[in-house]
Amino acid sequence: MSRPSSFAIDVPNALLDRARRREHAACEQIYRWFERPVYALALRMLGDSDAAMDVLQDTLMKVFEKLPAFRADSPFWGWLRQIAVNECLMRLRTRGRDEPGDDEAFEPDLLASEALLPPQAADAAKLTEALSRLSESTRSVLWLYHGEGYTHEEIAAVMGKSLSFSKSQLARGTRKLRALLELTEHSHA
Repeated sequence: MSRPSSFAIDVPNALLDRARRREHAACEQIYRWFERPVYALALRMLGDSDAAMDVLQDTLMKVFEKLPAFRADSPFWGWLRQIAVNECLMRLRTRGRDEPGDDEAFEPDLLASEALLPPQAADAAKLTEALSRLSESTRSVLWLYHGEGYTHEEIAAVMGKSLSFSKSQLARGTRKLRALLELTEHSHA
């Protein structure tokens, strides 16, 4: 069973109503609640801390602009997450037109050397390093599927690709990620 999404934050209707009226404290509270999950999603999908920060800002600006039109017939967090995913995908499409090659690895922004990190953070650093070696589309599919709990149908729809694309990217990406993590383990042993 997959863990719940970091986006699964219940936002009280009273807080949403206050944010719709542009009350600063309500908007700030929503921002603080969703700052970390939006940034983490963008960083995992884009692999660039500056781009992730841009996605965070653009996502939350759109959320506050569109908040009056939000209908509470679905969870607020799901709506916000979809805006964040769309912002990431838009940047990936733009990158695809601007930069040759989808397989160029990004350089993860690690805050400290792996030796100074506690074991859980060191594992996260190894995973980030391995993910950095995957193509943007593969990394995005892996993160949407495993990190955000999207189905293959949802991934295909948001990425504008086929169902088989999502499934094949997940299968190939998982194999490559395992191999990269094994290489990392052997090189640090």
